[in-house]
Amino acid sequence: MSDFRCTRRAALVALFAVSVHFAASGRARAETPAAIDAQALTPWESLRPEEQKVLARHAERWNSLPAEQQQRLLRGTQRWLAMTPEQRQRAQARFQHWRELTPEQRERARESYQRFKNLPPEEQARVRENLHRLKKLTPEQRQRLRERWQNATPEERQRMLERRRQRMQRQGRPPPQ
Repeated sequence: MSDFRCTRRAALVALFAVSVHFAASGRARAETPAAIDAQALTPWESLRPEEQKVLARHAERWNSLPAEQQQRLLRGTQRWLAMTPEQRQRAQARFQHWRELTPEQRERARESYQRFKNLPPEEQARVRENLHRLKKLTPEQRQRLRERWQNATPEERQRMLERRRQRMQRQGRPPPQ
């Protein structure tokens, strides 16, 4: 059961990381001073037809948008156009989920994503691995793990975590910190 804490944390971090990535990654790149200085306005007429189609809701005001916003929207459009239909469907679902979050939940998601990005690469890999393991479980198995963890006393949780650390050491893997 000690796997649950790491696995659940990994799942939450990864879910938020993916959501925040789509919502914030373009903004983070576009807001760097070097990126802003290097950007110029992109006239609507210079966009390819498929880009105009994706950006149609911005057509009326496109030429008055700041260069960094245009570039951010263009990057998102290019990512969108490069996606398969299945990837687009998943992205739409993630974006819909993001829009349904409260401002506080969005802020927690951003913070979780930032903590994830600040982890050393080995820790990030461990989080991804735990998420992958969690996704392999059936919904019923995940629910049982969740209930077991939630019903455990603090002492039981510590024992679960210690057993997990010991298992990882036996497997030659560094324990989580």
